[in-house]
Amino acid sequence: MTSPNAPRDKFVTPLAKAVRLLARREYGRAELRERLIARGHPRDDVDATLDELERRGFLSDARYAQALVAHRAGRFGRRAIAHELKEKRVDADAAKQALSSLAGIDELAEAMALWRRRFDAPPGDEREKARQVRFLMARGYSMSIALKVLRDAGREGDGSP
Repeated sequence: MTSPNAPRDKFVTPLAKAVRLLARREYGRAELRERLIARGHPRDDVDATLDELERRGFLSDARYAQALVAHRAGRFGRRAIAHELKEKRVDADAAKQALSSLAGIDELAEAMALWRRRFDAPPGDEREKARQVRFLMARGYSMSIALKVLRDAGREGDGSP
């Protein structure tokens, strides 16, 4: 009987498994470390493997953070993206650098575009208004941005400037 911490396939090295995972998509160091340890590879071997991958340029928290920001931008607000980067334990400097690409984006316009794709009609009652506000807030926009989107949408529906 094998121990619960033994690798599932004793012939697959942490390096081979890491390269296979990285061939599919970018990973942050912490996320890749967790995956390799969960597959039963010893922590010391995993850390040495990750150091080697970073040295060779195959693993980069900065590149991972940039990819995540680019993928989420337009569908999520800056706060939600920053929270996800922190949750995935991406290096703080890499996260800050990647989030700086969102600095020039008008968050209100982005939230309005997202709202239009999802609803495109002002709420008819308070229940629908609460639902639309919750949707925008779940996507990382502040309450003030969400309410401004609905206020502006209501003006457009009235034909007011």
